[in-house]
Parts: sequence; structure tokens; C-alpha cells
Amino acid sequence: MSTVTLGLIQGTTYASKAESHARHDELIRDAAARGAQIICLQELYDIPYFCTRQDTSLFDLAEPMPGPTTDHLAALAKELGVVIIAPLFEKRGPGLYHNTVAVLDADGTYLGKYRKMHIPQDPGFEEKFYFTPGDLGYKVWDTKFGRIGVLICWDQWYPEAARLTALAGAEILFYPTAIGWLSSEKAELGTAQHCAWESVQRGHAVANGCYVAAVNRTGFQDDTEFWGQSFVANPYGEIIAKGTVENEEVILVKCDLQAVEDFRRIWPFFRDRRIDTYAPLTKRYLDE
Repeated sequence: MSTVTLGLIQGTTYASKAESHARHDELIRDAAARGAQIICLQELYDIPYFCTRQDTSLFDLAEPMPGPTTDHLAALAKELGVVIIAPLFEKRGPGLYHNTVAVLDADGTYLGKYRKMHIPQDPGFEEKFYFTPGDLGYKVWDTKFGRIGVLICWDQWYPEAARLTALAGAEILFYPTAIGWLSSEKAELGTAQHCAWESVQRGHAVANGCYVAAVNRTGFQDDTEFWGQSFVANPYGEIIAKGTVENEEVILVKCDLQAVEDFRRIWPFFRDRRIDTYAPLTKRYLDE
């Protein structure tokens, strides 16, 4: 299949998991009815972005994966004949939790999961308190509608993660995300922060000759205003679809997967990589 339609669900926060599931089910159904074939939800889609503070009671929000939510979404994926990318808070074991994405194929098959590798620790983003770094490596899945890779939010800033996922064959890189402005910084740094976030991911699309789909939250949580603006960039880094800042919405975009092969033929970055020179990348810093 050369062309695939993506559905990016730019969601917001609801008072309970039940309410969030009901609303996001509506958005998934709307996306599928409008032609979406691969549907991606935002980071930690069914719960508030709780990492604005450190509170041990919030670990109760986590659930096993696979588990009740993935079972529910697998049935929905099968009913609608769509691929669903579902970011959840995973309880792996006592005191052990991950920020994780499940991938459900169009026949309802649970294809597997990816655990967020890069964990931030910033004001308003206290993620190291909650999440153990991922240990499953960089994952790629052959779905009914294309070969996809999924990374999560802070992974966006690391070209190594994008490269390794693309080298495994991903035609589309999905980045479910929860990023926004702190009120104390928005006036001075807000424009620059958003520019950096968007630019680095457009660069991943170019450097790896693939599509990049960034699926962000919208709305407010404590002192954070999530900046929405979910987007898809093509292999040239051009933005071909983009959401608003403030609206909960479904962003639909058709991607021609043949363009990935065509781009990589004329700009063969994979061919010209000097893999014999890259060993120092395994060092923390080149100070010796």
C-alpha cells in the first residue's frame, strides 16, 4: 500500500479515566469514519499529565500492559479496521513503572510496546520520579498500513533514537507528546521553545528520509499550557498538516509511502553513513 491516512488525535485532559476513554473513543471513531488508517493518541492519553509534581499516590494511575485498556482498544481497532497507537502509564511490577506505548494492529492484534527511553527532569516535568527508562530498545512494527516506529516526547530531542528506529525500517516515526509552556517562561521563551521542538523533528524527517508525526496534548495542567500544534512532516521536512494550539481535534493527513523510497534514492544518507567513525557516540562526552 503506497498511501496511508494518518489520524492524529490532539486530546485534552478529563476528570476520570472512564470519561477520557469515552471521549477518546469518540475521537477514534471520528478519525476512522473520515478515513484514518493509523490513529495515534497523545502521551499518557487517558490520564492527566500528572508529572507536574512528585506524589507517590499518583502511581495508582498506572496499569499493566497488555491490560484492560489495551484490550478495549484492540477490540475497537478490530471493529474499525484501524491501527491504534496508545500511550499509557505502565505498571510493570512493585515500584516499577514506565511511560509506554502499545501498538494495536487493524485486526485487533496486540503487536507490542515501546517504553520511553529518555526521561526528562525539569520544573513541571518531574518524570524521573515516576518512570524507569525503557529497556526494550527502539521498536518498529509492520502494521496493515505500513512499517512504523514509535518514540515518546523527550525522545524527540535525540537524533540517535530517530536514526536507529529509521534504520530498522520505519517509514513513519510517531512521537506522542505532552509538551507545553510554563507561564513564567512563555512570554520570553515560548516562541523559541516551540520553534526548537518543531525544527528538531522536521530535521529527523530529513535526516532519515521518512515521515514524522508529532501528536501533542492541548489544554492546561497546573502551570503548564500544552501548546498543541500536532503536525506531520514529510521526508523533506515540510509540514503537510498541523493542528491549532487550543483545540481538541483530529488532524488527518495522507502520506505517500513511495515518497520515502524515492527520497532515499536521491538523497542516500543511509548509504553514505561512515559507520566506521561513529564509535565515539557511545561515550558520554569526548573529554579524554
